[in-house]
Amino acid sequence: MVAVISKMRSYLETFNILTSEDIDLFEQKVRLKKIKKGDLYIREGQVCKEVSFVTSGLFRSFYHSSIEEEVTYCFIFSNTFVSAYSSFLLQNKTAENIQALTDVELLTISREDILKLEELSIKWLKFLKIIAEQEYIKLEKRVFLLQRETAEQRYRDLLTNQPELLQLIPLTYLSSYLGITQRHLSRIRKSISN
Repeated sequence: MVAVISKMRSYLETFNILTSEDIDLFEQKVRLKKIKKGDLYIREGQVCKEVSFVTSGLFRSFYHSSIEEEVTYCFIFSNTFVSAYSSFLLQNKTAENIQALTDVELLTISREDILKLEELSIKWLKFLKIIAEQEYIKLEKRVFLLQRETAEQRYRDLLTNQPELLQLIPLTYLSSYLGITQRHLSRIRKSISN
């Protein structure tokens, strides 16, 4: 557990906002959670009551389209936070599913404890604001990429900026993430490798 906590502590320290005491308090409130490959962190229709730091493993977030197809929205890697954010913030039912693509190890803190931390120190508000801003920027980049670029350019962007996705993610999820069929993805991969 010590190695797991130290990963999270190192991540929190990179922001240069929280004091050592702030992080100590956070560490006292987290609990270790393990999720098996294929299992869900949260299922659509549930209300998210926690946020977690991924110490190892990989998730995908997906929702169901109006014709009941799974649409992969994003991937969540180690050394980042995971939550169904809008459900966590608004306490309404989520439309997303967050599924483990590998065995995952997390440090989890309840919404109630996060709210208590916010009351104790303005530094937590500042930290959470930065996390929310980062999530917004990721979402904006994703929307722009999907709307402005061709499927081939979206794939090239992954090759350049997130090559780990291409190594770790099954093609079915990757094609869904790119907004194309698996067959189209195969053609793009073949044309780029030639």
